[in-house]
Amino acid sequence: MAKKQNADAYDASQIQVLEGLEPVRKRPGMYIGSTGYDGLHHLIKEIADNSIDEAIAGFATRVDVTILEDGGMTITDDGRGIPVDKHEKTGLSTLETVLTVLHAGGKFGGGGYKVSSGLHGVGSSVVNALSSRLIAEVVKDDQLYRMEFEQGETKLALKKLGKTDRPSGTSITFYPDATIFKEGIDFDYKWVVDYLRHQAYLTKGIYTSVRDERTKDRAAFYFEGGIQSYVKHLNIGKDVLVDNVFYVEKQVEDSMVEVAVQYNETFVELVKPFANNVLTPDGGTHLVGFRTALTRVINDYARKSSLLKEKEDNLTGDDIREGLTAIILVKLPDPQFEGQTKNKLGNPEVRRYVEQVMNEYFAYYLEENPSVAKKIVGKALLAARARKAARAARDNIIRKGALDGMSLPGKLADCSSKNPADSEIYIVEGDSAGGSAKSGRDSKTQAILPLRGKVLNVERARLDRMLNNNEIVSLIKALGVGIGDSFDMNGLRYHRLIIMTDADVDGSHISTLLLTFLFRYMREVVDGGHVYLAKPPLYSINRGQKKSYAYDDEERDRILKEIVADKVEKGLQIADSKDLVKQAGVTISRFKGLGEMDADQLWETTMNPENRVLIQVMVEDAERADAIFTKLMGDEVQLRKSFIQSRARDLDLEELDV
Repeated sequence: MAKKQNADAYDASQIQVLEGLEPVRKRPGMYIGSTGYDGLHHLIKEIADNSIDEAIAGFATRVDVTILEDGGMTITDDGRGIPVDKHEKTGLSTLETVLTVLHAGGKFGGGGYKVSSGLHGVGSSVVNALSSRLIAEVVKDDQLYRMEFEQGETKLALKKLGKTDRPSGTSITFYPDATIFKEGIDFDYKWVVDYLRHQAYLTKGIYTSVRDERTKDRAAFYFEGGIQSYVKHLNIGKDVLVDNVFYVEKQVEDSMVEVAVQYNETFVELVKPFANNVLTPDGGTHLVGFRTALTRVINDYARKSSLLKEKEDNLTGDDIREGLTAIILVKLPDPQFEGQTKNKLGNPEVRRYVEQVMNEYFAYYLEENPSVAKKIVGKALLAARARKAARAARDNIIRKGALDGMSLPGKLADCSSKNPADSEIYIVEGDSAGGSAKSGRDSKTQAILPLRGKVLNVERARLDRMLNNNEIVSLIKALGVGIGDSFDMNGLRYHRLIIMTDADVDGSHISTLLLTFLFRYMREVVDGGHVYLAKPPLYSINRGQKKSYAYDDEERDRILKEIVADKVEKGLQIADSKDLVKQAGVTISRFKGLGEMDADQLWETTMNPENRVLIQVMVEDAERADAIFTKLMGDEVQLRKSFIQSRARDLDLEELDV
């Protein structure tokens, strides 16, 4: 029984009160998520989003970002400029209030912004708190004002520098605090480029630019078409059903609804919902309204046009959304996001707004473009037939015990543990490596599933065809999560799915085929952090009784240099690594494949949790991942050829046997 402590020991003196921006420096993760790469770049977003809000409100036309050579970041807009007059409540200038007081900003009512992405209003002050230095410059009424801060504290008070020719607006320069961001404070140019490109797509007519003073790289974006251009960008490399993009922008009460839609010939849905320029990956009421209206409008048109017969069932939402690419952007004065991460929109009225706009304007679009409408309905009808065929195939397989979890694949060497958290499955290339893996594994926690040859490229196949592929069925069956509308993460039998293929081009191709399948049809398994790539060694380095393994050329050279240094220290005259091999009896062997390793070697190098190297597969940018899979596995040969040619200089020609 726990001993009760003296109650008097807990008094007011033990309650810590943090003032000003102290809470941010004390617990930065609560405000920016992390103090690693993501948190560092979140600082950019907090400042730049304020500039974007000025553009959304119609007061700014451009946002310019400069990555400074000395490690700083400058973000400038040509908006109204943060007010510099005295704030009635704080007694400070409004600029100082915004930069030093949490929850101070123009986004809590009072007419500062009708629409903004900054729900919580802590952005500028948080960036200030987490910066070793921050300089704010404001141009208003042709006058330039400046303030400086250190770690959130005012260093140089607001000063009026006089008349300037610079346009009105705000410029914030900040230097992330290295004592907070201990993993590094180097900004990623590519991250900034991607962020500004997206903002230019989402804010029609805004000009965004980035300049990297470290490398002299620069990029700029301007899309008159806004989200129409975005949809076209997402469909690059895909055969589109029709060239034109359906687009509508409509004011409904105090909100704006903007939608762009285009179909392609793939079997994948790609819909990106945004609220006030914030991506809501978990959807919300705007996505529900869009899907409901899309399904209703297409079914109504199909019935009226006799494309859907009287006795036929309505097309399902899944049928209608096959090959759909769409952007939904709603702008509203008081967005109710779920959680600090803003992953889901909760405003109930937005569902009605989006439904109303889609019901009216998408119906007009189909009526006015009958040839387009016929293609869209035709694709959905094909999807419906394929879905029924897939269900029949799956039911047939289930009758044979293949997908019901009762009958596991015959070639699966299962582990004895029944606890998924302790269990892992190795997907192994070929029977030879599979045999070694089965002999060398820890049978309590490690299952082995050898695959014969290359699995089906699911980028070019519907589910009905996939279920006729033995290797795909074996994988579905082994994992236990089902497929399609029967998919259920609760059935996952292993919390680590490890793809183990040869360290060559064929092995990489097989890994890519498997990753394509998992990304397209078992995305939740990937997002859950359950998928890994095993990294087998390339070299075995033997020196007498001692054996080392190298996973790449650099590690091989490092090991050889260490051996050379050791031998020289002991008095042996060795000129280089080749001389070492001759004089000291060191042998270097290169593995051509997993099948060359015996069970002990495979366990020691690639399967033993104490020694192995695993690469976790995570989707950091779903949009980029979709584009890569389209390039590598899609039908467009020229895209794939260009992708390979652009990276030819990075290839190991010796490895390719060129």
